[in-house]
Amino acid sequence: MTFQGFTEAALDFYDDLEIDNSKVFWDANKHVYQDAVATPMIALGDDLAEEFGSAKIFRPYRDVRFAKDKTPYKTHQGAFVAVGPATGYYVQLGAPGVMIASGFYQATPERLAAIRTAIDDDRRGGELERILNTLAEAGWTIGGDRVKTAPRGWSADHPRIDLLRHKSLTVSKEYGFDPVIHTPELVDRIRADWRETTGLLDWVTRHG
Repeated sequence: MTFQGFTEAALDFYDDLEIDNSKVFWDANKHVYQDAVATPMIALGDDLAEEFGSAKIFRPYRDVRFAKDKTPYKTHQGAFVAVGPATGYYVQLGAPGVMIASGFYQATPERLAAIRTAIDDDRRGGELERILNTLAEAGWTIGGDRVKTAPRGWSADHPRIDLLRHKSLTVSKEYGFDPVIHTPELVDRIRADWRETTGLLDWVTRHG
């Protein structure tokens, strides 16, 4: 099955789920999730797999064991293509439409230390700065979790202190309700955008 686009029913499903995040609603609308969300997302991942690799389609159920928020269902559907530990390409569908991203979303202390050591180096850190500046100019939003102050071992006046503060590092782009999300052309759009981020992922996997 090839990807044909996400229908309005998929967006409506998540609009309604945000209002009524209950098992009663889910059971009554599980067929909508399967037909309008899960099946097209699997097809989208399959169409991108030849170039980027197989996508993991995340489960729709939230792990509420240790969460204050006990709502049982995620209000978005994500798919992730790994190229390294917690590192890769991402696409998400929810009530706000479609969003894509790339980067690493978490790191062990040892891996984070290696990444920060590379950022500290003028040549390798300068390379990452250039990669991120190019992506920002192309419309990507730089994100990720950061510590509030300088991490231990680095000075607050380091020339790349903003990068050193990152505990995770991502770039994202919102498609929102762009008409392309309802068409097969979304595959080519994501393919082209993900290609723009391969330099970032290569840097992370080389130095992390």
